Amino acid sequence: MQKQQLPEKSLHKSQGSEFPAVVVPLSTSASVMLQRNLLYTAVTRAKKLLVLCGSRKALEMCVRNARINQRFSRLAERLNGG
Repeated sequence: MQKQQLPEKSLHKSQGSEFPAVVVPLSTSASVMLQRNLLYTAVTRAKKLLVLCGSRKALEMCVRNARINQRFSRLAERLNGG
């Protein structure tokens, strides 16, 4: 029997998609990524199974952090021909 290769996607690349199972690592060492909106996106991608791996403290930090980091993509500048 051959192993089936499962798709690996980052949270950002998975937006708008659903997957049968989603594994979400939560670590206080990656505190910049512990944001409520990112957790919500991860949780809503799981169709049947969601696995949260990590510490309770990291999950609490994630849920409490409603801040959305400002992005510096220069998208508006690029769209305006800059």
